Amino acid sequence: MKLALKLFPLLLVAVTLSAQIGDKSDKAGDPQKPIVPRELIPPSPLLTPEEALKAFKVAPGMKVECVASEPLVEDPVSARFDQDGRLWVVEMCNYMPDSDGKGEDEATGRVVILRDTDGDGKFDKRTVFAEKLLMPRAVMPVAGGALIGAPPNLWFCRDTNGDDVMDEKVVVATDYGVAVDPKRPELANPERAPNAPTWNLDNWIYSASYMTKFRYVNGEWKKGLTIFRGQYGLSQDDDGHLFYNSNSDQLRCDVIPSHYLGRNANYQGAAGNNVNAAENQLVWPARVNPGINRGYKPEILRDYKLKAFTAANSPFIFYSDLFPKEFYGNAFVAEPAGNLVHRSILIETNGTLLAKNAYDQAEFLASTDERFRPVNFCTGPDGALYVVDFHRGNIEHRISLTSYLRKQIDDRGLEKPIHLGRIFRVVPEGKTASGTAQFSKEPPSQWVNRLSHPNSWWRFTAQRCLVEKRDMSVVPALKNLALSGAGAQGRIHSLWTLEGLAALDLSTTLGALKDKDARVRANAIRLSERFFDGEDKGDVIPKLLKLTDDFAPQVQLQLALTLGEARERNTDLALLNLAKLSVPNIFLPDAILSGLNGRETAMLEAIAGDKTWSDVGTNAQRVIRGLARCVMTSRNADNVRKVLDLIAADKSSAQQIRLLDGLIAGGVKKPVKFKTEPSALAALEKSTNTEIKKRVTKLNTFLTWPGKPGAAPEPVIAALTTAQQTRFDMGKRLFEGSCAACHQLHGLGMDGLAPPLVDSEWVLGSEQRITRIVLHGLTGPLKVNGRSYHLDMPSMGIFDDEQIASILTYVRREWENTGAPVEPTTVKQIRADTAKRQEAWSQAELLNVP
Repeated sequence: MKLALKLFPLLLVAVTLSAQIGDKSDKAGDPQKPIVPRELIPPSPLLTPEEALKAFKVAPGMKVECVASEPLVEDPVSARFDQDGRLWVVEMCNYMPDSDGKGEDEATGRVVILRDTDGDGKFDKRTVFAEKLLMPRAVMPVAGGALIGAPPNLWFCRDTNGDDVMDEKVVVATDYGVAVDPKRPELANPERAPNAPTWNLDNWIYSASYMTKFRYVNGEWKKGLTIFRGQYGLSQDDDGHLFYNSNSDQLRCDVIPSHYLGRNANYQGAAGNNVNAAENQLVWPARVNPGINRGYKPEILRDYKLKAFTAANSPFIFYSDLFPKEFYGNAFVAEPAGNLVHRSILIETNGTLLAKNAYDQAEFLASTDERFRPVNFCTGPDGALYVVDFHRGNIEHRISLTSYLRKQIDDRGLEKPIHLGRIFRVVPEGKTASGTAQFSKEPPSQWVNRLSHPNSWWRFTAQRCLVEKRDMSVVPALKNLALSGAGAQGRIHSLWTLEGLAALDLSTTLGALKDKDARVRANAIRLSERFFDGEDKGDVIPKLLKLTDDFAPQVQLQLALTLGEARERNTDLALLNLAKLSVPNIFLPDAILSGLNGRETAMLEAIAGDKTWSDVGTNAQRVIRGLARCVMTSRNADNVRKVLDLIAADKSSAQQIRLLDGLIAGGVKKPVKFKTEPSALAALEKSTNTEIKKRVTKLNTFLTWPGKPGAAPEPVIAALTTAQQTRFDMGKRLFEGSCAACHQLHGLGMDGLAPPLVDSEWVLGSEQRITRIVLHGLTGPLKVNGRSYHLDMPSMGIFDDEQIASILTYVRREWENTGAPVEPTTVKQIRADTAKRQEAWSQAELLNVP
C-alpha cells in the first residue's frame, strides 16, 4: 500500500487528519495537470499470472516463478513461513473497496495458511486460520500459533484441535493501531498501524511503527519499551541490527541497540538509531508512472517514470546460500508505486552500515504491469526470495488520495478488479527452490544443528523454537556449539539461545569473549552484562577491560556500551581510553557518552590530569566536547563551576576551546544559576585569545548570579495552593504512567520521539494552547526552543478535566519550570469550546490562539 510521505511517532492513537480525506488533500494554488502524454501511457489490463511473469524485467541470472495467485490468495499484504514450512498470509480484503473507501469498516480481513501438498513447489491448499478481521496488518508464527495484528489489538491465536483454524485467542496488546470508526475514518489510517512483528536476535519481538516490544517466556507475554521504528516493514541482519524505512526514505537501521542511547538524560540526541543507510533514493522503473499520487509534479518523475522512492516499504535483509554469494546479506526494498523491487549491497565501514545500489540505473525486479504491487518479502526453508504482490490498480488510501490520482484511476479503469493477489518466488537460473521443514516432528536436539545453517530462516526459526520449547536437555549442546562451533553465526545464535533459556553461564560467556571472530566477541560482551548485578561482576569486569586494546570496530562499540552499564570508576576510565583509539568508529563517542550519566564532571577532571589527552584524535575531541555539553545540560551550578575552573587552568587553548564549545552546546533557554560570579569566568574574559574570548561572551548569556549586570530579575513565583499542590502530586503520577514513555521522567524528551518539556515555550506559554494540545493532539512540524520537530502528539482527551489540569500543573511547575497552574474549570471551558474539533492542532492554528 502507498504509505504517507512522513511517518511520525504515536503513543496511543493516530493523528487525526480529517482535513486530508480524499480530494481535500489538494492544496490551493497547486494545479494538478497531467504531465505524461496520454499516448505514452501503456494500457493496464488485468494480466493472468502467466502473463504477469512475462512482464517482469529481472536481474541477470535470476528467474521469477508464481507460487500462488487468486483465488488461492487475495489482497495479501504480509507473509511468513512457520516452523513446518507453511506460509501464513495476511489478507487485507477491506482496503479501499473503491476510491471512496466504502465498506472499509467491514470485517472481511483474514489470515490464511497456504500449503504445498503435492511437493511441486507451488501452493495448492488454503485454510482460513482467522477471519472477520478489520484491516489486519501483521502475522508472526510463534509458540505453536501466531501473533496477529488487526487494529486496535495484537492477539496471540492458536489452533488447539489440529484443523488449522483458530479456536483460542489471547489479547497481547490493545493499542496495536486504531480501530476503524466510520464516523472518524481519518483516525484509523491503515498506512500508520503497527506491523511486522519480528523475533530479534536478542529474543525480543519488535514491530514497525510501535513502541512496545514483547518477549515470550514460559507461556506468558512480557512487555518492554522501545523506540518508534519506521512505517511498514521490519527486518534484521545477522547481528540483530533492525532495519526499517518510511515511504520516501528507503533504508534506516539501528547500529546501536536502542535501549542504550536513552541512558543519559544529559546527552540528548545520541546518534546510532534511525541511521540513514541508503546511498540514495533513486529508482529505475520499467514503465512510465502517471498513476502515483503526485504524478503531476515534474520533480517526481524522470522521463515520465518515478524518479525516487515514494512508497518504499518492507526492507528485507536476505541471507541464503541458494543465491550467489554476492547476494548474501543484501537489502531488498519494495516500491509498489514504481512496480519494482530494489536491491542494495550492505557495507560495514567506519563502524556504521551503508547500502550501495546493486545496479547502475536498473532494478533487481521491475514490471511493466501497473498492477504489480510488491509490499512484503520473506524467505523460507528453500532459501528463495518470496515477493508478496498486493496486485491492484490503486494502492493510495483515500486519506491522501489527490484529485489527480482519482482521475487517473477513473480514466484508466484502475479501481477494479480487486481481491486479487500473487506471491512470486525469485530463484537463480538453473536452480530449483526445494526443501521443506518439519520442526514439529524433530527432537529439539536436532534444532541445535539448525543454528549454524547458511539460510537465516533456519537459524532464526531454530533459535525461536528452542527458546519457546525450553527443553533444558539441549543446554550442554548449546554451550558446546557456542565455544567450538565451526561457524561464527552458529556460535552467536547459540549464545543468544542460551540467553533466551536463562541458561547462559559465566564460563561460556568468558570463553566467548576470547573467540577468534570479532562478531562473536561483541555479542559475548553484550551478554556479559547479565552478570553485573551479582557476585560474578568481579570476574567479568577484568576480562572486559582486557578487550580495550581490541581494535575491531564491533568490539569497540559494544565494549563502550557495556562498560557504561558497569558504572565503576575503572570502567569509566576505560571508556575514556576507548575514545583515544585511532580506529575510525563514527558512533563510538555517542556510545561512550550515553553511559556516563551523572559522572561527566569526574571524567573531565580525570582528563585534565592526564597528559595523554593533550593531543588526541577526532573521537576523543568529540567526547571532551560532549562531556562539557552534558555538564551544562544538567544545569548543576557546582559542576559547571568545576568545568570552568578546569578551562581556566588548562594551558592548551585548543582544549579550552573544545570545553567552551561543549558548554555552549549544552546551553539552555533558562540560565544556570550561581550563588556568586564564577571566578574562572572572570579570568577567561581577560583572555587575549580572540576565539576564547568570543566563546566566553556567548557562554555568559547562559549563566547568571545575584547582582549580575544586565541580568533579568528573578521572577516571583506564587506558591501553589493546597488544591493545586494536590493536583501537582496527582499530575506527577499521571505523567509517569502516560507521558514519560515519550517525554521521559526528566522532561527532556527523546530525540526522534518527543520534544522537551523543560523550558518549552509551549508548556510555559498560554494555557489555552497547551490545553488544546492535550485535548486534541498536535501535528508537526513544531518549533520548540528554536529547534524544529516533525513529530506528532496524540490526543489525551480520554482524561477528565481534573486529570488534565493535574498533568498540566505538574509539567508547568516541575524541572524548575515556572508556569502558572491550570484549573479544572479552564479545561472544562476549553473542552466545551472545542467540542466539535476532531483533528489535531497545527502550530499555525495554535499561534492564533491567545
